[in-house]
Amino acid sequence: MKSKRAVIVILLTMVVLSSGFSQTIIPLYKDKIPNSIPNTVKEEINGTGNLFLSKVATPKMKIFLADKKIANGTAVIIFPGGGYAGLAIIHEGDQIAEAFQSIGVSAFVVHYRLPSDITMKDKSIGPLQDAQQAIKIVREHAAEWNINANKVGIAGFSAGGHLASTAGTHYTISLIDNPAKVNLRPDFMILGYPVISFSDSLTHQGSRDNLLGKNPSAKEIQNYSNELQVDKNTPATFLVHAGDDNVVKVENSISFYQALQKNGVPAGLLIYPYGGHGFGLNNKTTPGKWFEECKSWLISLKIL
Repeated sequence: MKSKRAVIVILLTMVVLSSGFSQTIIPLYKDKIPNSIPNTVKEEINGTGNLFLSKVATPKMKIFLADKKIANGTAVIIFPGGGYAGLAIIHEGDQIAEAFQSIGVSAFVVHYRLPSDITMKDKSIGPLQDAQQAIKIVREHAAEWNINANKVGIAGFSAGGHLASTAGTHYTISLIDNPAKVNLRPDFMILGYPVISFSDSLTHQGSRDNLLGKNPSAKEIQNYSNELQVDKNTPATFLVHAGDDNVVKVENSISFYQALQKNGVPAGLLIYPYGGHGFGLNNKTTPGKWFEECKSWLISLKIL
């Protein structure tokens, strides 16, 4: 067991040192983690290259501050995907953060808690608590980190896209300790092949089962079907998806885009004909780069 833990520590250290920039990893909570149950669960990391982190019970945030020479004050908080069973921390985390960092945007990758009845009193709200806490921390440190507190957005991929879209549609109810009433509403959202809906016809079953259990109520399904939670105050959103995605149906992005349009919220939707699921920054079926389209979209909204 000790040797296995040592391997995990070494791999995580390698992840930190793999970038050309230095990063800091901080805990999301200084003291007690809300909604937690005492446990002995230990994180596990698997794979080579595209590492998959599972059994996350102690949430952290990895900081990628933009170089002051090019920093533009914008920040993005990133939630990797993994079906609420794990976190694809490289191609849906660090690589996304480094891309934003290269254009002067400070980025933050959140290793959020994964739903578990062993580690949480209510597993359905644990990831959202961590998303809200991450937004709170970034805004609290905005001056220190050379960030405009009114230009703090979020990005999420696959199930991380569900978490991001939940944070962007459920921000009026604080699930964390927030005595200073820090604004928990993201200023923009970027969603990559996101799980949006928990309806039977659209959902990614594994994500829904992991977050809500195998027999959720109709009320829970509706509450976490985020296309139904959009209103005129929902943050501007950029979505990217592939039409041939056979893991998370492209209709998830389309339904969210349509809801945004109906409510007059600025939105962009890029649908590739091919690319499948989980392509991260690089859809190998096309020379086009969604990140460049996203950058142009951010500039058009004067976020960059």
